Amino acid sequence: MMEIQALREKAKKLKESGLNAYEIASEMNIAEETVEWLLSKEEKEKPGKDVKIGWRSIGVYPSRIRYIASAMADIIVEEAENRELDIDTVIGIAINGIPYATFIAEELDLELAIFRPHTEKVGVFSSNYAGLKNKNAVIVDDVIGSGKTMRKAITATKKEGGNPVLCVTLVNKRAQNDVEGVPLRALIRTRVI
Repeated sequence: MMEIQALREKAKKLKESGLNAYEIASEMNIAEETVEWLLSKEEKEKPGKDVKIGWRSIGVYPSRIRYIASAMADIIVEEAENRELDIDTVIGIAINGIPYATFIAEELDLELAIFRPHTEKVGVFSSNYAGLKNKNAVIVDDVIGSGKTMRKAITATKKEGGNPVLCVTLVNKRAQNDVEGVPLRALIRTRVI
């Protein structure tokens, strides 16, 4: 119960700082429904099943992010060979996918694009990075839960004239191995049993 109270306090603090439920869910690596439950006054109902992911031990040192990104890059190379894919660009989903995507793009000598999801709309690509027209792209994020953010990135990539060929994450909280037909690979898969 103490863990739940700590999560409630963190969610409340983030809400007070101006973040909405979608942004809090992204920051805490939990589902939006779990955020809404944590912020509700009702403690009688149990929350939906969810797994909280924390990777701060990785995130505090760039060298650790690089090591994880290198493993993700290895998965991308494996998938590219198995599926006979030519990859041009790595897309990092803001905020937490960006450091992984940056190191992956550097290691594989690929272009880097940055996607900023929007809470109510699809989102936008930063104009300071690679364009996507006629390019095969790998989309990178830290954690995939509901798939909402990844779906937005796929939609936006297609809208920009790009071809999303693979999604790669550190952690997959879903049962599915694809997102809207785009293959999904992760270093770690979680399940609530």
